[in-house]
Amino acid sequence: MPAQTKVKGLRERFAAGETVLAAEGYVFEMERRGYLQAGPFVPEVVLEHPELVRQLTREFAHAGSDITLAFTYYGHREKLRMVNRENDLEKLNSMALKIAREVANETGTLMAGNICNTTCYDPTNEESFKEVRRIFKEEVEWAVKGGADLLLAETYNDFGEAMLALEAMKQHGNGLPTIVMLAPQTDNKTRDGYSYPDACRRLEQAGADCVGLNCNFGPQTMIPAMREIRKVCKGPLAALPVGYRTTEKEPQMQSLTLNGKRAFYEELDAFCCARSDFADFGKAMKEIGVLYVGICCGNCSRYFRKLAETMGRKPEASRYTPDMSRHFVYGNHERLKKCNTEGLKYLYTPTENKA
Repeated sequence: MPAQTKVKGLRERFAAGETVLAAEGYVFEMERRGYLQAGPFVPEVVLEHPELVRQLTREFAHAGSDITLAFTYYGHREKLRMVNRENDLEKLNSMALKIAREVANETGTLMAGNICNTTCYDPTNEESFKEVRRIFKEEVEWAVKGGADLLLAETYNDFGEAMLALEAMKQHGNGLPTIVMLAPQTDNKTRDGYSYPDACRRLEQAGADCVGLNCNFGPQTMIPAMREIRKVCKGPLAALPVGYRTTEKEPQMQSLTLNGKRAFYEELDAFCCARSDFADFGKAMKEIGVLYVGICCGNCSRYFRKLAETMGRKPEASRYTPDMSRHFVYGNHERLKKCNTEGLKYLYTPTENKA
């Protein structure tokens, strides 16, 4: 299927200094809706309920995403082996790419092929590199065949695996633009020992069109990390935090604790961001000069609409942006009743705050 040619390309947007907004988070959102199993996190829903994948993809475009991402994250050979569905490998990837291409054409967005961490990369065992290269080659070639406008490599714990992904995209990607993002850890360096500024600088020098961070860190902890990367990288940067309130003490979602126990995965809801967290994040990204901005795991349409509006956009979903001036208790519209705006408002006030 041919790629949409009327949409301004990624490199052209970057050259013009335009911000590109990217909604991700398909895995967690499908788990939240009851169509994907936490643990293996394999996107079987692509095969079992493709209509739901299509709907979520449209929702993200409706909320303001410039990018339609093919839902192939953890849809690679290593992960499908985990759920005994390796025979469905090409079918799943082809379906996900087909859905993304069609929605991108419908919505005027750019379609991205997804090249994610393999989970079989072992930095101490060069034999593992062969399988990683095989997986990346398959994913890149399927993305090109499926009409991708760009290639997105993401969520790498190791600089070495990120470099293998970039090499595969450059070798097999038919010249498509490339984005490479690392998954930040609590000690602010990759598993194989590179600081994130140094790793991003090296990826940029190796030819990636855009480099940065995605996943693991929430908005508050990703902001300072991006400031450090900006100091050493000259080109476009990418930043996609998770939708959870991480802290300096517990900087990534996997390190969050609740009642002394690890919250990841089932107790993460206790740490969900407020929409204002993404307004603050968007403002910081504009100040730092990050051009590829989005939300990763934990994303939802209301978060992304707030981010898009903060970045100066007015997506279709802005029709439904909250207007509390018309709320029957907290509003000030002329049609509202005093028995509610005064009486109920008083009853709704916490006892300790009542006059």
